[in-house]
Amino acid sequence: MRSPVAGLVLLLVSAPVAAKDSLGVFDDWGAFRDSAVPRCYAITAAQKEKRPGRYQAYADVGTWPRQDVRGQVHVRMSRELAKGSYVSLLLGGRRYDLTGGGADAWAKDKRMDAAIVAAMRSANAMSVSAIDNTGQRFTDHYSLKGAPTAMDAATVGCARVR
Repeated sequence: MRSPVAGLVLLLVSAPVAAKDSLGVFDDWGAFRDSAVPRCYAITAAQKEKRPGRYQAYADVGTWPRQDVRGQVHVRMSRELAKGSYVSLLLGGRRYDLTGGGADAWAKDKRMDAAIVAAMRSANAMSVSAIDNTGQRFTDHYSLKGAPTAMDAATVGCARVR
């Protein structure tokens, strides 16, 4: 059985206009460097849902060294969010209220980013829930198998960029 990240990795690697260097695939997560920006990130695709959404859902943890941004949590939801919808990430028995719009959500600040990344290192899975633009509640599920190694690879991949 192919890991959920395999299709997303193939998509990212094959994108002709967005040159990305693979830093490795670690179980369900991959790590990449985009030297043009520069940025590095660990990324995974959401597990397949019974009712697929409009978008390919994924979660990533990014580093933009020139902007002094490290460990920024981002989630692309599988569906467009309802205006004013709360986005809730459940991880390690704790709930984090994310901010966002359209189909994207982020941690509210650097402190929340750090807390989520720390929790990702010891949990097996996470889920992100919201209300879509049709008024239906939905949840995207993620495996965290390989996430710590992929996050470390992404951090090291941009360690010398200034």
